[in-house]
Amino acid sequence: MDGTLALVGGREWTEGCTFDAGLLAGGDEVLVLPSALAYENPGAAVERARDHFAPLGARVEVLDVFRRADALEPSPAERAAAARFVYVPGGSPMHLRSVLKDTPLLEALVGAWRAGATIAVSGEAASVLCSHMVDSRGGAFTVGLELIGTMTVIPRYNQWSPDKWHRTVQLARPGLAVVGVDEATALIHDGTGWRVEGSGGVHVFVDGHRADLSVLPERLV
Repeated sequence: MDGTLALVGGREWTEGCTFDAGLLAGGDEVLVLPSALAYENPGAAVERARDHFAPLGARVEVLDVFRRADALEPSPAERAAAARFVYVPGGSPMHLRSVLKDTPLLEALVGAWRAGATIAVSGEAASVLCSHMVDSRGGAFTVGLELIGTMTVIPRYNQWSPDKWHRTVQLARPGLAVVGVDEATALIHDGTGWRVEGSGGVHVFVDGHRADLSVLPERLV
């Protein structure tokens, strides 16, 4: 049984993120993995998460994994495997990829999701999950963690210029869905299909043309 996957466009844990209450699904704990924020004051982001989830009746625990060596240790993998809701905020996509790739922690996160857990990934972290990871600096592609092979994600789509997203759409391989997700917005898959929640929109392109959610694949790989 696969769990719920939420691809958040960025600006997580802010007022427009109305979907977080539903993602909790009655749970009372969120495990935050701030690896991508290793060089960007992760403590401040964690405090924002705590302020955001406290009114929803949930406490925030932190998985302090900031280096690849941390992700290779057994303890973080054990905590991730037991979690019911893991939230990965955005930050540096290259650093996040280097920390997680081919590690027990990544395997544990996938295993937790396969067992029914909710995994939310925001901003650049959402793109890192994809085989075709979007380079937000210029809109071209590089290699991600290869967990999602049937689509690619442009986070913070509302901040992209038309020239940049047009380049990404044109560079995409034939048939690959390019999905732009606005900030404070989530594209959610829970086993019953895709839906959009939050304050913005989701913008889908296939073969250079706009499409709707119905073209998104049910399978991620």
